[in-house]
Amino acid sequence: MIILPNGSVTNKPVVRGCKLCEEGAKLVLFVTGICHAGCFYCPLSERKMNHDVIFADEMPVHRDEDILLEARLIEAKGTGITGGDPMEVVDRVVHYIHLLKDNFGKEHHIHLYTASGSKEKIEKLGAAGLDEIRFHPPPLLWKNMYGSIYEKRIDWSIEMGMDVGIEVPVLPDLHDELVSLVKFANDKGVFVNLNELEYSETNYQALNARGYEPKNDVSSAVKGSEELAYEVVGMDWDTIVHYCSSSFKDGVQMRRRLMRRAKNVKKDYENITDDATLILGVIEGKNLEEIYRVLREEFEVPENLIAINNERNRVEISPYILEEIASDIPWNAYEVEEYPSWDRLQVERVKLN
Repeated sequence: MIILPNGSVTNKPVVRGCKLCEEGAKLVLFVTGICHAGCFYCPLSERKMNHDVIFADEMPVHRDEDILLEARLIEAKGTGITGGDPMEVVDRVVHYIHLLKDNFGKEHHIHLYTASGSKEKIEKLGAAGLDEIRFHPPPLLWKNMYGSIYEKRIDWSIEMGMDVGIEVPVLPDLHDELVSLVKFANDKGVFVNLNELEYSETNYQALNARGYEPKNDVSSAVKGSEELAYEVVGMDWDTIVHYCSSSFKDGVQMRRRLMRRAKNVKKDYENITDDATLILGVIEGKNLEEIYRVLREEFEVPENLIAINNERNRVEISPYILEEIASDIPWNAYEVEEYPSWDRLQVERVKLN
């Protein structure tokens, strides 16, 4: 086995889509929350599940330029199209494939996840230039893939020249079913991605009802999922069988993507941490223009180390300068740690005065 960071493993070098994810170089393009698969373990948030919404990473998409902007900010070498089920909006997906290839070149690698697909839809995607497709068959079919609609979908995709794989979560109580599924993929010559099963705000009741438990007090992963994945990856397969841990997705893929973005959105007064977050000073008060004027004129703060952020209703400033002057100003002053993502999710906030 090849040992990857954060507990992930593979029996052979991973496919290009996974390699670019590992680099943090894949834009995550969520094209719809609509899906009819009904998987009990679906981790989608309430904000997205069953809603026809579009996101480029954390950015809500209202126009094509939003997607291109996010791709440029993370210096994307490729895109992963996900949902919901992208097949529900296949014409939208075709448009986005053309958009990305036209703007970033044919070498911009695009992969897609789906639990469905007619021959016509798969041919549309292949003709548009989709590089890689990953099918998500339901657990009830894992022992009965031969002759199923999923075998036909795989064959249609291979005929269109796409790289084809099967990607599923590792359900710890379905050992024999998972082995059967991987054997089928091995016979068909398609790769397999196994994901660690995780709790989310929307699936935890269904997982608990099935008897699953968290693997420890600090992880959202399910006990036994990783152990079964290791066992299956370690079996004798000719095809690629790759296991991706939940901590790999957060600690490697997402962190590297955020680091790429941080370097492109960082202001002079912000500092990037090793965790790909940004540290800055924040001042809150009723009159932002007056705060800015006082700091520039009376405290002689350089122009490039201070700014008014009207969207977030605050003045932003170098954390080092703010630490020095915090006790001398009448407004609330904080050192803030935030992700460099579109939503600027706050990690920590420390009052300085």
